[in-house]
Amino acid sequence: MNDISDIPLYLKTCISAAVEGAGVSVSADDIRVEVPADMVHGDYSTNIALAESKRAGKNPRILAEEIVAHMSVADTYGAIAEVSVAGPGFINITLARDVILTRLRRAIETGYGYAEERTGDTVVVEYTDPNPFKPFHIGHLMTNVIGESLARLFEARGDTVVRMNYQGDVGLHIAKALYGMRELNVSPDDIEGIGRAYVYGNTVYTESDEEKDTIDALNAHIYARDDEALNTVYDAGRATSLARFEEIYAKLGTTFDAYVFESETWQKGRDAVMARVGDVFTESNGAIVYHGEEEGLHTRVFITASGLPTYETKDIGLAFLKLERYPEATMYYTMTAEEQTDYFKVVFAAFSAMVPTSRGRFVHIPHGMMRIAEGKMSSRLGNIIFGEALLADMTARAAEKLVENGTDDTGGSKANAIAVAALKYGILRQETGKNIVYEPERWMSFEGASGPYVQYTAVRAASVVAKATEAGIVPDITVGSEDIGVLERLIARFPEDVRIASALCAPHAIVTAVTEIAQAFNAYYAHHVIVSDGPEAPYRVALAQAVVSTLASGLGLLGISVPERM
Repeated sequence: MNDISDIPLYLKTCISAAVEGAGVSVSADDIRVEVPADMVHGDYSTNIALAESKRAGKNPRILAEEIVAHMSVADTYGAIAEVSVAGPGFINITLARDVILTRLRRAIETGYGYAEERTGDTVVVEYTDPNPFKPFHIGHLMTNVIGESLARLFEARGDTVVRMNYQGDVGLHIAKALYGMRELNVSPDDIEGIGRAYVYGNTVYTESDEEKDTIDALNAHIYARDDEALNTVYDAGRATSLARFEEIYAKLGTTFDAYVFESETWQKGRDAVMARVGDVFTESNGAIVYHGEEEGLHTRVFITASGLPTYETKDIGLAFLKLERYPEATMYYTMTAEEQTDYFKVVFAAFSAMVPTSRGRFVHIPHGMMRIAEGKMSSRLGNIIFGEALLADMTARAAEKLVENGTDDTGGSKANAIAVAALKYGILRQETGKNIVYEPERWMSFEGASGPYVQYTAVRAASVVAKATEAGIVPDITVGSEDIGVLERLIARFPEDVRIASALCAPHAIVTAVTEIAQAFNAYYAHHVIVSDGPEAPYRVALAQAVVSTLASGLGLLGISVPERM
């Protein structure tokens, strides 16, 4: 069998040679190979004849036919079964059966979609970033889901990934919460009470000038650590918040490699900013600012007139800390919504002015917002909806589904896995920068495009394989004479789906891939008897094995597990 690790790259090489045979010189790097929207047009297509027709001085379709005539010679591995010209000059390529079957065998034997060798590159993915003394809200849930999937995609391409969680344990929000805890007599071990206290303090801060001054004074004491009684409450409340966050991470399947806190970065950032006043930064009415207008940006305050650092300065300190710990890494920020894009442009521009070699190594990947339809959720705190409330809501729905299906779930692990699948699929199904609407009924459906649907398909395929094992059927992807269909071709394409998703930071490409495979398998299952005493059974069971492996790999890249039963 032919084992080509990177099929599009191989095809580009073939096309380049065929184009040269047609009298035009084109580098393989300049050739586009894409996946047709409809597999009736083949596995891959290229528009090279359209792109080069003017330079060749030929009609695009004529040039395409000349290129096709040279493809069989260029295809030294015999990987191409058919090449044809379509429309004004598109070239469609269908892969050979052996190439497809080799991909299926790899899926069965070694797992699928992951780089066999490490790239040597290190990336730091910062995500989630909830602040102690504040609720874990929808934004934190979204960035956790997106950041974890991106981390897994980078690992899949061979990078060494550092998962980082940066949390604000100093700042005005802490002062607001501690003020509210004092006024409402909230214990520091009462996580729900701390959330109410924060909302209360935030409200008072905006409505009363006198209490605003009180909270500002508390903020100064928090930075200075000069009030022993305040420190005791702060330390206990901080520990309570962080412990609750760990419970949520466990449910979501996230483990971090590095935790960094604003208490570690603010002084470093403040010192660095103050050292560049008159150079990178400017004094303005007692505050220290960065003027970004010359770069098409805007002015932002980095140190307030009272001498306290803003989020911007803390992020400067964090950037220095990241470079100290991971000097060769690319830094991805995935923890803020779209409206923070301009904020990061200014922070990165300021830091690049301070450390020119850092330019281009700090990347912000914004996500959209999640909208909750009125009446859908009751777990509100002020204008905040708990992210963990969404998880609890989905878990309750999953438990109901399991009861309906007669599936035992002692301990609730299956319900949690299905709930996480529903949420993660719902969040990751479209581009990360777009807004989404929380649709619990649709997200929890075991039919159609949803996380539980893909999970259920993987469980069904695994059940088929188990049944075949009991029947003594030995899977063999090399036997049988069935035509290669859509299911096989989708599985064979999956490594390229992973490459594209990791290169473009696009988890939604994996969502699309696993959904199409699940739909194709269910269609195949409906029209074929897989476990039988017929001659095609070994092949069909092996195909089901490839489905299980590929769906497990794809769902894993989304941070979704596959339960044993559903």
